[in-house]
Amino acid sequence: MTDTVSGPWTADSIAGAAYIVAALLFILSLAGLSKHEKARAGVIYGITGMIVALSATIWLTLQDAWGTGHALTGLGLLVAAVAIGGAIGLWRARVVEMTGMPELIALLHSFVGLAAVLVGWNGHLEAPDLSPDLTAIHHAEVFIGVFIGAVTFTGSIVAFLKLSARMKSSPLMLPGKNAINLGALAAFIALTVWYVNDSQLWLLIVVTLLALGLGWHLVASIGGGDMPVVVSMLNSYSGWAAAAAGFLLNNDLLIITGALVGSSGAYLSYIMCKAMNRSFISVIAGGFGIAAPASKGDTDQGEHREITAEATAEMLTNASSVVITPGYGMAVAQAQYPVAELAHQLRERGVNVRFGIHPVAGRLPGHMNVLLAEAKVPYDIVLEMDEINDDLGDTSVVLVIGANDTVNPAAAEDPGSPIAGMPVLKVWEAENVIVFKRSMAAGYAGVQNPLFYRDNSQMLFGDAKTRVEEILRAF
Repeated sequence: MTDTVSGPWTADSIAGAAYIVAALLFILSLAGLSKHEKARAGVIYGITGMIVALSATIWLTLQDAWGTGHALTGLGLLVAAVAIGGAIGLWRARVVEMTGMPELIALLHSFVGLAAVLVGWNGHLEAPDLSPDLTAIHHAEVFIGVFIGAVTFTGSIVAFLKLSARMKSSPLMLPGKNAINLGALAAFIALTVWYVNDSQLWLLIVVTLLALGLGWHLVASIGGGDMPVVVSMLNSYSGWAAAAAGFLLNNDLLIITGALVGSSGAYLSYIMCKAMNRSFISVIAGGFGIAAPASKGDTDQGEHREITAEATAEMLTNASSVVITPGYGMAVAQAQYPVAELAHQLRERGVNVRFGIHPVAGRLPGHMNVLLAEAKVPYDIVLEMDEINDDLGDTSVVLVIGANDTVNPAAAEDPGSPIAGMPVLKVWEAENVIVFKRSMAAGYAGVQNPLFYRDNSQMLFGDAKTRVEEILRAF
């Protein structure tokens, strides 16, 4: 490299310092996003860190190309890439609905995986001249990076297809699916050893195809009820793919940020698995060792009762305490604003109103929290499942708005249910339960909900936003 900067501040040292600053900003961003009150600051830290990182990368690329006379060409390509990617990102951010965020994030993860595959292939085709020991390490980096990236790529595509209803949410149950997963991992280990000692192109082709198939099978084998965990898991995979690309590109910032994303995504997946009473290992291994049990949810549950918006308004007016448990249906109906107004008016009337949020409500971690924050619901009345569950038995009215699997008593009472053991909001313990729903159809996990037939439950059918607005008018 021809360094045009003299003295101790070389191009590499300036870029290195900028990468350290960017890495610190990314850490502050993660810390900020962990709390509602600091989430906006966390986003700003993340944006600032990315601007610093991109600026340093452009600077370093120009310095590398300056001595060869290709500086303007390199700058032009970088600007074009940033402009095209930025324009697409801004367009998608403007048009995507909150209900479409989970599948959009899954699709973005696929881009990270594909980038890692391309970087790995470039590392093979333009292998640097290294000593034998370092060459072996480089070969391992290439092979592992391509494997992780390819698994992330196809796994994210399947998650996108499932979340956008372009593919059935039920798990793919191939004969011997556990043996398929284990066999693919064993083949990867054997191929890695072979490639490190003899880096033939056909080995890289084989492992790419193997990883693409494994990524597809892993996520296809996971049922719809576990898809929120899958999104978090793929986030972790994309982080490790970025870290692998960082090793190949000798880029410290990619290594650091990739490790941050990978480790935080893995920890979030672990927390969510605990919240759903799922085995972390079984979920990330594509449902390894789990056979779908037969559910009793399809048997005759009895008759449900219906209620009108006017009767609901009267019940809420006479209530001393109300808990609102939102779900994906609230997001689909875009009912967060009238729900926020409903909570405000009830609090003005002296009713103790709180929100109960299940860890996997919606199809993305924090989905409901973002919607409620968007509608300016005070943070202090938005409580997690563990904080609200003990109070549900003393609650006058629970409004279940678009939730299904997260309030299903079958999880606690039916050991044969596919969601058996999953911690849920025990809304049936309240004095009265009103369920806002379009129909009696099962939830995303495909499990019938006996809550709808309880003596203290009543159904308010129709679009959630329309029904809440009718309740507000009835006040």
